[in-house]
Amino acid sequence: MIATEAPAAVASADPSTPARRQAAATPALSISGVSHAYGARRALIDVDFTVAPASFTALLGLNGAGKSTLFSLITRLFGIQAGQISIFGHDIGRAPGEALRLLGVVFQPRTLDLDLSLMQNLLYHAALHGIGRRDARNRAEEVLARIALADRAGSKVRDLSGGQMRRLEIARALLHRPRLLLLDEATVGLDVKARSDILSHVRQLVAEQGIGVLWATHLFDEIAPGDDLVILHQGRMLARGAVGDVLGKAGAQDVNSAFMRLTGAQSGSLAP
Repeated sequence: MIATEAPAAVASADPSTPARRQAAATPALSISGVSHAYGARRALIDVDFTVAPASFTALLGLNGAGKSTLFSLITRLFGIQAGQISIFGHDIGRAPGEALRLLGVVFQPRTLDLDLSLMQNLLYHAALHGIGRRDARNRAEEVLARIALADRAGSKVRDLSGGQMRRLEIARALLHRPRLLLLDEATVGLDVKARSDILSHVRQLVAEQGIGVLWATHLFDEIAPGDDLVILHQGRMLARGAVGDVLGKAGAQDVNSAFMRLTGAQSGSLAP
């Protein structure tokens, strides 16, 4: 699996201390009243939800729902037009450095350099985060071992399978040891086995490393009963909460049925 070290202050803290309780109560991600428009087209309309630390939150929506726009706002690729976004209490507008250093991102398009080796890709990314070369190499060797690609460290990325590339991108996103991980349609184009492997990696990060995850998807079978769920449709948030609570409020037996009832979408709309 992929793993990171827990921040020292968190790992060693007494869970009964006020500081520890306050840290646990602070959302990994807070989205408050966020709206965004491209000219006259409203891509997001008053979106409001949180992602808890050590939790897996699925952001479910059709293509065009506004998921990628929201990710662009969280990562500051776009400026916020209305609302507020915070990462572990750090407002990304007022304290972007503090906020973004806690964030790791895997975007939907591939962003690896295909002509560089696995190790070179990781070292370049580490340098962008100001990680010293010796520390960067140690971290890179560690993550490559954890995703079972240590023997491919010197290979060019273009020689990897799609699933291996995605695992490498996730490992790269964790090099600076963030506490929140965003993944935008991370399994698009992968076969069933590779999709399952990627999901397992990410869920293990949540369970074993305490990382908060926001997982954007349009696939119902990527959502587990124990997840938190946000349903986004045509820029509007239609539901949020634990999967069981969302199903109960929608009067549905499964996520597929709940989504259809809330959006009026046809079931074929969410086919892979």
